[in-house]
Amino acid sequence: MSTVDSVVALVLFGLAAVAVIAIGSLGVRVTRSTDDFLAASRTVRSRANAAAIAGQSLSVASFLGIAGIVLSHGVDGLWYPVGFAAGFGVLLLFVAAPLRRSGAYTVPDFAETRLDSTSLRTLTTLVVVIIGWLYLVPQLQASGLVFTVLTGAPGWVGILAVGLVVTAAVTFGGMRSMTLVQAFGFWLKAVALVVPAVVLVAWFLGTGLVAAPDRGGPTTFDRPTTVRVADPTTLRVDAPVQVEVRAPGQPRDTVTWQPGTQDVARDTTLVFPAGARVPVVGTAVADDSAWDTPFGSGDRDPLWVYSLLLATCLGTAGLPHVLVRYYTNPDGRAARRSTVLVIALLGAFSIVPIVLGALSRSVVPQLLTSGEGDAVVLLLPSLTVGGWAGAALGGVVAAGVAATLLSVSAGLLLSVAGVLSSDVLPGRLGDFRIAAHVAGVVPIVGALLFARLEFAHSVALALAVAASTFAPLLLLGIWWRGLTDRGALAGIAVGGTLSLGAAVTTLCGVRAEGVVGTLLAQPAAVSVPAAVIVMVAVSRATSSRVPAQVGRTLLRLHAPERLGLGEMRVGR
Repeated sequence: MSTVDSVVALVLFGLAAVAVIAIGSLGVRVTRSTDDFLAASRTVRSRANAAAIAGQSLSVASFLGIAGIVLSHGVDGLWYPVGFAAGFGVLLLFVAAPLRRSGAYTVPDFAETRLDSTSLRTLTTLVVVIIGWLYLVPQLQASGLVFTVLTGAPGWVGILAVGLVVTAAVTFGGMRSMTLVQAFGFWLKAVALVVPAVVLVAWFLGTGLVAAPDRGGPTTFDRPTTVRVADPTTLRVDAPVQVEVRAPGQPRDTVTWQPGTQDVARDTTLVFPAGARVPVVGTAVADDSAWDTPFGSGDRDPLWVYSLLLATCLGTAGLPHVLVRYYTNPDGRAARRSTVLVIALLGAFSIVPIVLGALSRSVVPQLLTSGEGDAVVLLLPSLTVGGWAGAALGGVVAAGVAATLLSVSAGLLLSVAGVLSSDVLPGRLGDFRIAAHVAGVVPIVGALLFARLEFAHSVALALAVAASTFAPLLLLGIWWRGLTDRGALAGIAVGGTLSLGAAVTTLCGVRAEGVVGTLLAQPAAVSVPAAVIVMVAVSRATSSRVPAQVGRTLLRLHAPERLGLGEMRVGR
């Protein structure tokens, strides 16, 4: 980005951040109790909660990651929004209303309510914390990328800045504040993405460009192109390509790269002639005929797709920071209405990054070389329209990114701090604030240490853990009276170990080939069935431990509120 573009974007990013913090502070004035902090006293109505859930769900994977993965991987990137939307369908049909009727504050509350086990409560508390931290890592890494793009500063500056601001916001705001923040964040994100998208599509059409790349061959630069590589990277070269290399401290040199891999140093500038093949980072698709074909050239096989869909669909239905929002609805009917509205909002929103990702393949293929594909939505206005119009559009997008990073990170941190304060500490108002400080430190460290993957991929790993632990617990706990505490403990332990092991291995940069590599990158195809089978088998073997009050519990979960059966509240 040019200096003008960066200044405008940074100013609007800062203004959006200030607005998010100011709106969050409004909730502090009416927060008087732990119930306000954790569940907004269960007074959030359907439309407000739907906007808040949508704002919470539209993380960097949706705002930045989907456009980036469509740019890099083509039609296979569409599986991500499909899985996210399907997950809310599962919530609508099977989880939302019964979960609200349980009267719980958190997933550990529900687990103890349903199965009367303090051991299970402890394990689910640990899983909530792990999922929250895994989901927070890509949000904070995205803040590092955004700060680098806008200012040229090292990524750790953005990670620390956003991490500390979010921790402070959650510490003093709680759920009532986060409802306001997330609802505002959704509408700001929608405007910040839709308006530039409409302008960019009109501009593309006006200049005679087409949305789809040439189906007949490899991706090439249609004009002489300069690419700056900010971080050390390895490029994949599929055919000989001539390039001028300007490395720091080295004389300018024109070389011909042969097929294979090329290591590029930090702050290197590459100049490609018109017609040159586009070298790509990682597993990005370099051939347009594979880009717009399902499963590409074979890298994305059906096992990968099935595993991703399991992770995104069931994982969305098991995310603690999404589930906690249903505890704020007045009743089960309101929870269902909220979910219907969320599906509509997310479905409309998801179209925009898909279109931008497809358009960017034609006009800014250099992002495949620079490794900044996840920043395509932020960079596209300045790289195409340019001038003050491009700067203004980029600034609007930057404001949406600010709202995304702060609102989503705050919601995640809130869910982690909520279970830490109620299950590890005594649960007083001051304990929540202590827990928020503790909960904010670990993901900051993780974002600094873990490898930065494509944001959609990183989020999918967190979803795989949720799909392998909480999704079976909730679905079986709500709909099967035979579930026991031993079965739930065993299933969560097996599913959590398999999915978390694969996630940490991938985040540490370990790669493998074949089926093993696919399952390390997307473990849900193994971890979810394993969790369900173990949970059912152990429950059958320990059927004597089915809680005596299971009939009464399930009646309260499924009976309409108008029958007046009331709520349960278990736990501290």
